[in-house]
Amino acid sequence: MCWVMGQLISVGVLRGFLHRADEWGWRVPYAIQWMWPLPIIVGVILAPESPWYLVRQDRIDEARKVLKGLVSAKNTDYNVDHHIALIIHTNAHERAVSAGTSYKNCFTGIDLRRTEITCCVWVIQVTCGIWFGGNVIYFLQQAGFDARKSFDFGLGHNAVALVGTLCAWWIMQYVGRRTLYLYGLGINFTILVIVGFLGIPKPSSTIAYATGSLLYLFTFTYDVTVGPVCYCMVTEIPSTRLRIKTVALARNCYNIVSIGANFLNNPILNPSAWNLRGKGGFIWCGFALVSWIWSYYRLPETKGLSANELDVLFEQKVPARRFLKVKADPFRSENLKAVQLEATTPVVTHLEEK
Repeated sequence: MCWVMGQLISVGVLRGFLHRADEWGWRVPYAIQWMWPLPIIVGVILAPESPWYLVRQDRIDEARKVLKGLVSAKNTDYNVDHHIALIIHTNAHERAVSAGTSYKNCFTGIDLRRTEITCCVWVIQVTCGIWFGGNVIYFLQQAGFDARKSFDFGLGHNAVALVGTLCAWWIMQYVGRRTLYLYGLGINFTILVIVGFLGIPKPSSTIAYATGSLLYLFTFTYDVTVGPVCYCMVTEIPSTRLRIKTVALARNCYNIVSIGANFLNNPILNPSAWNLRGKGGFIWCGFALVSWIWSYYRLPETKGLSANELDVLFEQKVPARRFLKVKADPFRSENLKAVQLEATTPVVTHLEEK
């Protein structure tokens, strides 16, 4: 949501200063950015400490106090002591499985798989094609739109992104993360292919409007699926003891791939370079297809699973496509039991811990 609101504000500010031909036409938009650090610093100072961190530091009473402050007073069924006990149990289980908390541990044992998934989930935010599909202003200018019309289109584009993010808040309560990723990538792949074919004929205003409309749909799909869901999964997939380091590694992977995307996308649209215009969709749809294939085979479902249940599933090397079919018992350490949920007759399988 913060990303989308920031993009909407930035496009709005730039649109408002299009008429300025002097130096203030670019100085003021830059200066407006300086107002944000102060409220961000205040928000960070006032933010509560993580209860997981407090438990790992044996500050149980403080963790209990933080949890009480985070839970709505209307949630009368919430049991703080039960949650604290689950955190303690999860922390003890992860410590028994993998005692280390260094960056090296992110690449060893069962945590290697979790690091791979976390990094790829974030990288897919780039490889799904958003660098191409979200660059609607520059795209339309290269298609012949003037600056004012392009920025007006860009404002609508970011408004659609905001609506998509708001819809995701509701949809994610009922639809799984893996499902949203697969459907989102599938739809965006299809849109990129269509945009690629629209880029083959000679440019015209009709094709430009059609392409712009498809990019609206692309962005809406992204902001309902891959965009916001990513931020849930990168915190759910890692073990709690390695979460901070795993997320840091994943974000660095995202940044590195983003640099490559910037170098790739600019010549695709630039008239003095490759000048592919809409045909650039053929390039990005390849990345989107690879992302979909990886997600199908490697991305597990995490919705509704506790951190301890995920620990058990990863420890037992359950395939990604079976995460929803296996119910792990997080409170048994020597005989971890899983129930295979079949469509007809339930089958109980016992997984012996080695």
